[in-house]
Amino acid sequence: MPDAIAALLSFGLLGVGCIAVVGKFIPVVPSYVLLLFLGMTTSDRGTLALTIMVTTIGSTVGALGWYGLGRALGQQRIDALVIRFGRYVFLNESLYRRMTGAYRRAPFRVTLIGQTIPCARIYIGMPAGVLGLEPRAFLAATMLGTLAWNAPFLSLGYALRGSGHDPVSVGAWAAAMLIAAEFVIVWALRSAAKSGITPPARASA
Repeated sequence: MPDAIAALLSFGLLGVGCIAVVGKFIPVVPSYVLLLFLGMTTSDRGTLALTIMVTTIGSTVGALGWYGLGRALGQQRIDALVIRFGRYVFLNESLYRRMTGAYRRAPFRVTLIGQTIPCARIYIGMPAGVLGLEPRAFLAATMLGTLAWNAPFLSLGYALRGSGHDPVSVGAWAAAMLIAAEFVIVWALRSAAKSGITPPARASA
């Protein structure tokens, strides 16, 4: 772990919350690795529950920061910044356009699912702010999605504490499995929705 993260951990849960906020703006360490590491440093179940709560709040605050930035600067300025500097922070123009387009179709669902997709979860608040999505709905979806992402990794780290497992390799496998499960669930829901739709009966002549 970088020295700055180790220093913040010395402040306890306050430091953990700060790590979660900063991780939304400066993703030095992949979130799944960081969350596993934080889970491994948790001493008991009570502290684990508090860590889940604090990291969820911290990540949500960071997402609101991106939302506010997108809303304050507007679409033209954000587009120019993404085109010029996005590649330096893993936000290329193509990813930004896809997130913006998806938001126009299903804002709540995109926010919820987007918080469980690596890389996209960092910046997804910015196109939401650019489009001026309803703040309360954005906040609710962000908290739910963040909780769904943070809790499994922190819990897994807690279960593996003292085992000597490498959080990088374990986190990568866990992230891949979680994303695969999401795609299966989304596919199943879409299939169920399609199978339940019947064409309207023709009116008799």
